[in-house]
This record gives sequence, structure tokens and C-alpha cells, in this order.
Amino acid sequence: MSSNIPNITLSNGVEIPQIGLGVFRVNDPQVVVDSVVDAVKAGYRHIDTASFYGNEAAVGDGVRQSGVPRQDLFVTSKVWNNIRGYQETIDQFNRSLSLLGFDYLDLYLIHWPAAGYEENWRAMEDLYHAGKIRAIGVSNFEPRHIEHLMASATVSPMINQVETHPYLQQNEVHEYCEINHIVHEAWSPLGGGKSDVLSDPAIVDLAAKHHKSAAQIVLRWHVQRGEVVIPKSVHQQRIEENADIFDFSLTPEEMRTIATLDRNGRVGSDPNDEAFLKRSTTYDNQNHK
Repeated sequence: MSSNIPNITLSNGVEIPQIGLGVFRVNDPQVVVDSVVDAVKAGYRHIDTASFYGNEAAVGDGVRQSGVPRQDLFVTSKVWNNIRGYQETIDQFNRSLSLLGFDYLDLYLIHWPAAGYEENWRAMEDLYHAGKIRAIGVSNFEPRHIEHLMASATVSPMINQVETHPYLQQNEVHEYCEINHIVHEAWSPLGGGKSDVLSDPAIVDLAAKHHKSAAQIVLRWHVQRGEVVIPKSVHQQRIEENADIFDFSLTPEEMRTIATLDRNGRVGSDPNDEAFLKRSTTYDNQNHK
């Protein structure tokens, strides 16, 4: 299956495919491999993992079994909150690289703004300058976290990956990212299992009107907002469907209709929850994207 997934250009000129495959909570290595292979067959060229997910090795295997050269794929990983400190970050990056079986990463993110992320960033800047990472960014950062980071940083984040969907539209973060030339990347773009986004009457009506699925309507909304999206699925048909959103568009009025659905409906952890950020440094909970 050929792909017409467009790329978005990051502030340093590196291109990231606008749709990627998420693999959070996919624990069976063979399922991870099969999902990556199915996604690449469906035209995906972007895979998003993290050390916290425990499946980097399987992602690497999937990339190698996909039949597409490594340099034609865009792979992201992330450093978890239990890793803080300059050398610790270098060591964790090298562990991720070894598990993946790669000699470089396309994108490396600080997973959450837990205390001490400044030293993560200093290490990531050096890895970036050394050519080990093509782009660096953050995840789950509020504007205030980025402002704090930039007080000591020499390289600006190129991406901020945050929970985003019609019930949590992140308009303040979105506007901040646009102003500061940071690409907004959406995790849980369909609202997650705890959300009713895909059964919302407004979304269902638009799906019927366009002869598309509710998921395709929501992903199209993200794309038209200029966001990168990483929907997760282990089902080949759904993986294909999630990328098949470039043969229609939502009108400005339809985009405004979806805009009215925003309700601060967070399904994941809150980056303003200091107790979670502190607790997460002990690596004791796998409920946090």
C-alpha cells in the first residue's frame, strides 16, 4: 500500500511524517513486530516508542523486518523520569539505542517534566550536536516548563508531544508551540479508552457525512491543525484506516464544531501534578503515557 502521509518540517529542517504508529502498552514482542511491519506496509514511516514502554527491542526488530531501509524511517524514543543527570541520560540513550539496534535516533524526548530535566536536556543537546539524534524535544511539557528549560538551554525543543484530542484540545499549548516554532505532537489523539470522543454525536455525524470512521474524522481534525499524530493500534485494518485520511477535508465550519467539544477531558496524567511527577521517578506505574 503506497503512502501519501505528508511530512512536517521541524525548526532544524528535519522532516517528520505527520502520522506515526504509537506502541504504548503493547507488551507482546511479536505483536509489536507485527504492528510495525503492518504499519510500514500501510505507508507509515514513523514509529513512536519509549524506554518506559519496554518494547524498544521489538520496535527495532519490526523496523528490520519491514523491508524498508532504516534511513527511510523516523523513530522516536524517550527518557523516563527515573533518569536524571547528565551522564545518566547519556547512558540511558545508549541503552535505548542498543535495544533498538540502531546507531542513531531520529527524535529523542524528555518524557515528563519531572525535577532535574535541565540536565537531561544538556546531555541531549550534546548527543544532538554529536549527530546521534537528528532532533530533540519534550513531552508533556506546559509552556512554563519550556520557558524554564530555555533559561539554560542552547537548543530549543523541536517538538512537544502532549495528550491532545477533541475533549482536551490544548489550545494554550498549541498556540505557544506555534509562536515558538515547536511542532505540536498529539498522543492519545483519539481520546484513549477512557474517553467517549469517538461516540460523541458531533463526531459521529461528521463521520456519516464524509463516509469515514469517527477515528478518521478526529485524525483529520488533528492534521488540519498542523499536528503530528501517533494513533496506537495492533489491528492491521485499523492501522491502514488511520492513515487513510488524505482524500477528504473538514470545512472551517466543521473544524469549529469540533472546537466546541473541548472540555479539559484529560485521560492521562497531568503534568501539573507534582505528586505524580515525584512518584513517577520511582518507575512504579505504567499508567502514564
